[in-house]
Amino acid sequence: MAEIILNVEVRERTGTGGAREARRSGLVPGILYGGDKDPVAISVKANEFRKALYTGKLLGHLVTLKYGKESQPVIAKAVDMHPVTDEPVHFDLYRVDEHQQIKIDVPVHFANQDESPGLKRGGTLNVSLHSVNVACAADHIPEEILIDLTGLEIGTSIRVSDLKLPKGVEAAVDGDLVVASIAGAMAEVSEEAEGGETEAAEGGEE
Repeated sequence: MAEIILNVEVRERTGTGGAREARRSGLVPGILYGGDKDPVAISVKANEFRKALYTGKLLGHLVTLKYGKESQPVIAKAVDMHPVTDEPVHFDLYRVDEHQQIKIDVPVHFANQDESPGLKRGGTLNVSLHSVNVACAADHIPEEILIDLTGLEIGTSIRVSDLKLPKGVEAAVDGDLVVASIAGAMAEVSEEAEGGETEAAEGGEE
């Protein structure tokens, strides 16, 4: 993965007024915090920030912050988007050491849906967790957590403890949490319910 570099400027004005001034100047305002240092108001040129954001590799990943000749590793913790224009309006960066152990949410993706007998029979994939919080080194954050659906039948539940995580990465949440499950199609559920009612009625006639 190509390294993402954010060239930042330090903002003299803070608060809402300072953020608005930065946006009028073609910048995206943000805050750098974490570690044993005070928070710093910063900004990045809007076109550069959009380019980094739209790679899909910015949020929740280790990136390099550059200020003049200085550089340091940071994690992009949050990006706020405008509700109408969908343009980035603010961001938070967190100072880290490259090898520091951190906890962070990693997105969950699914593979081989066509190879799931349960889904082929009309079952539905119900996703309970779209991301899972994991503990790992800052320079070894997984791109994704991939779940293989090959061979899974209706009624199968995939729990956090079932996930195959890379070496050095551990789940930071309860292993019994359900990530996803394969539910039966409504028609199949209705038929099973009708079958149960019929059996009950026949049992009552005896």
